[in-house]
Formats: sequence, C-alpha cells, structure tokens
Amino acid sequence: AFKVLAKNYLDIESHDDLFPIVEKLLGETNITPADVAENLMPNSITEDFETCLKNLIHSLQIAKKAAEDEEAKKKAEDEEAQFKVEKDKQELTQQEVKVKANGILEEKVENGVH
Repeated sequence: AFKVLAKNYLDIESHDDLFPIVEKLLGETNITPADVAENLMPNSITEDFETCLKNLIHSLQIAKKAAEDEEAKKKAEDEEAQFKVEKDKQELTQQEVKVKANGILEEKVENGVH
C-alpha cells in the first residue's frame, strides 16, 4: 500500500535508501494510510520526494515512540494493579487469621480455658 501511495503522490516506485526504512517503520507502527498519504504530499513546490519521504520517516518515528511510551505506561499500570491485588490478598489473609484466632480465643473463654 505504501508503494502505491508513493507512486501516486511522489511518482516514484522505489528509493534504495529510504524505502527500506519506511517499510521497516510501517511494520513497527500503527499508522493509517491517510496519515501516510498526508506525509507524502509535498507541502510546497520546493519539497522533493526525498523531503516527503523523510517527513514520513519522522512521523513514523514519532508514532513508534508514542506507542512504546503508551505500552510502557500500560505495563506499569498493570504491574501496579497486580501489586494492589496481591497486597489486598495478603491483607485479607491476615484478617482471616485474626478472625480465626479471635474465634478460638472466644471459644476457649466460653469453655473456661485461659
């Protein structure tokens, strides 16, 4: 799909240096074809196809970094939630032990054992 867009917007079919970079980044990011097309459109008559490809690479790198940051944030939130669950389990277990101990003491008191 990228090569079709490059052909349509830049009238090029390949670029030995930049196409492999773009294709690698496209495989590592989640970007829409519309975003790709937007970056391939020259912003002025002085922009050539290499500038447009470099703009696309820059946008892909930003998208990749944002996705990595979001993934790291989600992982940290998941770890924090798991820690809270474990902490809650420990507190519940401690409370159960206290309840059982209190029940045993009350039973002993009722039976006259101190």
